[in-house]
Amino acid sequence: MLDIIKRYPTLWEAIKLVVVALLTFIGVTFVLWFERKLTKRLMRKWNNINMRFVESIVRFVIVFVAAQWVVMYSPLTSSFGRVLFQGTTVIAAIAGFAAQPVIADMICGLMLSATRPFNIGDRIELEDGTAGIVKDITLRHVTLQLIDTMVKIIPNSKLNGMEITNMSFKSQYRSIHMRFNVAYDADAEKAIKVISDAVEQSAWTVPGKAGAYGPVYFIEYADSALVMATTVYYAPSTPTEVVRSDVNRRVKRALDENGIEIPYNYVNVVMKSGRE
Repeated sequence: MLDIIKRYPTLWEAIKLVVVALLTFIGVTFVLWFERKLTKRLMRKWNNINMRFVESIVRFVIVFVAAQWVVMYSPLTSSFGRVLFQGTTVIAAIAGFAAQPVIADMICGLMLSATRPFNIGDRIELEDGTAGIVKDITLRHVTLQLIDTMVKIIPNSKLNGMEITNMSFKSQYRSIHMRFNVAYDADAEKAIKVISDAVEQSAWTVPGKAGAYGPVYFIEYADSALVMATTVYYAPSTPTEVVRSDVNRRVKRALDENGIEIPYNYVNVVMKSGRE
């Protein structure tokens, strides 16, 4: 064995490097598994974007340190490791320039984690109309759960510059703002009562602030309708689309039953006969 080591030192170093890399991989896998179990336990108490972001940083540091240690362990790769992890000024400058989007995402992720405009489980709506539930945040992106199985991945740097509407900010409920149009000749007070009852009768709505359902307001004279609006509260476990659909159906049925017209736009076409 010693003769083989002396005769083929490079091969022996390569074998040691492979063994060390394998053991390190196993060790890192176990550490990440333990870290994930611990994080899940902590998230039962503090399930927020701070915990998710810190978890991403910890996992990155663990993998980075392990990779650096493996590369620097063997004489076969130590010189490469010094260039890779320490680097020259030129390499560092090139790497820094190439990694600008990554660095921007990490910094913006840190800002989102610090300011907390939303939390894990909150439903948010972006300025482009995209709405979904915040499922996760990493060093680079935020994951939004849309309808059914659709998921949208948004870079932290892009999301940090957007206008965000949080539908459940620091609240145990979610809420949506709904508008309903009725005809100009309708009794406004009756319409308010009918809409309010329909919202309250929904199986998905719940009392919101001060233990009451959102009041219905007569908020606007539109071109061809009186506009009524209300805030609908519902449990975080209920999909927004389910609540919106149920309330819309109930309000439509209630307005029809009470003889209150829902106006719609139409066009009168007048044709004139010309003279020869």
